[in-house]
Amino acid sequence: MKDLGKLSLMLLTGLALGFTSCSDSDDEETPTPTVKGNANLQGTISANRTLDADTVYTLKGFVYVDNNATLTIEPGTIIKGEKATQGTLLIQRGAKIMAQGTAEKPIVFTSNQAKGSRAAGDWGGVVILGRAKNNQGMNIQVEGGPLANYGGENDADNSGVFSYVRIEYAGYPLQPNKELNGLTMGSVGSGTKIDHVQVSFGGDDAFEWFGGTVNATHLVAYRNTDDMFDTDYGYSGKVQYALGISDPNMWDVATGGASNGFESDNDGNGSTLTPLTTATFSNVTIVGPGSNLPTGAQFGQGAHLKKGTSLSIRNSIISGYSKGITLDGAVVEGYAQAGGIKIMNTIVAGAGATSAINKASSSTSEFNAATWFTASGNSNSIRSTADLGLATTAPYLPQSGSMVLSGASFTGITGFENAAFIGAFGTTNWTTGWTNWDPQNTDY
Repeated sequence: MKDLGKLSLMLLTGLALGFTSCSDSDDEETPTPTVKGNANLQGTISANRTLDADTVYTLKGFVYVDNNATLTIEPGTIIKGEKATQGTLLIQRGAKIMAQGTAEKPIVFTSNQAKGSRAAGDWGGVVILGRAKNNQGMNIQVEGGPLANYGGENDADNSGVFSYVRIEYAGYPLQPNKELNGLTMGSVGSGTKIDHVQVSFGGDDAFEWFGGTVNATHLVAYRNTDDMFDTDYGYSGKVQYALGISDPNMWDVATGGASNGFESDNDGNGSTLTPLTTATFSNVTIVGPGSNLPTGAQFGQGAHLKKGTSLSIRNSIISGYSKGITLDGAVVEGYAQAGGIKIMNTIVAGAGATSAINKASSSTSEFNAATWFTASGNSNSIRSTADLGLATTAPYLPQSGSMVLSGASFTGITGFENAAFIGAFGTTNWTTGWTNWDPQNTDY
């Protein structure tokens, strides 16, 4: 009996320590569940550091990666932003983030609130800053007041890798009209790799670029309160394969606010300062809030091109907004007429006949936006939502026989994959495995 008691004690001790046992056969060991540790991130990270997947990290306040340090994040790592201190991760100029997740093990930034209690704007978000050009200067401070600046002359600057990453419940209004977004990019250079990123349930824009030249692919903006894809200050990169989905019950509540699919400025003054905002987006699907909206809802348009922008949109779908595309201001109208703004092989669906393509109500020019959009050389069209042949739930894949499975063209542009389809998807669902459509009910 004494020996049996000793054996029982040894077995209990082994289980408590997470040991596993195996039989005399060659069967595989049965793994024990991994119990993750916890650690805080705060202050400044000034030397190279790796965040391990076996630890859950909490961002407390502004956390800066500085002094040319590299922050490496292992696949499957979970990082939570603390609500009480608006936890925010900022990658300073010269520093790098190496966040390379996988479809099976995405890196997740989320709220530190309990399941069922998470809300838009629980924490600040992720900010990546570089030394590429913008049209405002060499040393621009991030909106809202963090001690972080961006700008420079190196358009090939490399801020690292941000791939297979989710950002949930971020985007905090630090000051009126000066908010942090899910992913904020300031003068990020083309040496940086950004792909397969989902921003969901954010308190401001999903993605915002302030200048820079970084390219991106496979982006998802899901049920954020403000704009899906916001471009400013001379952003000139290329974005391909992007999905934006609105929530009809979530919008920008600021006075005069309006939640858009695309929002694009050259700068806040509508100047012609260079570099101009000349980014090109291709293969984007925008799914707006629809027409059955709550009282007081503040939604704008599928694409609001304003304040001197020269943004182009190719091979895309803009649906579910009462206003499809608005060309706002004499400078923007001029760029469109001169060929600086190109919207081609693009479908606007679900908007009114007179509001699918329009110019600002204040415009007194003779420019006819609808005639420009539907010119035969542009291969654009205005359709009903039903015409598209998309599924009715996220991620709104085209169904068999859908009109959008063909019709794309990349004539006159470089740097894009030559896809046959219009919108974010052909027959492959690239959101499989790494995205999350219900983070509120996920155990982290």
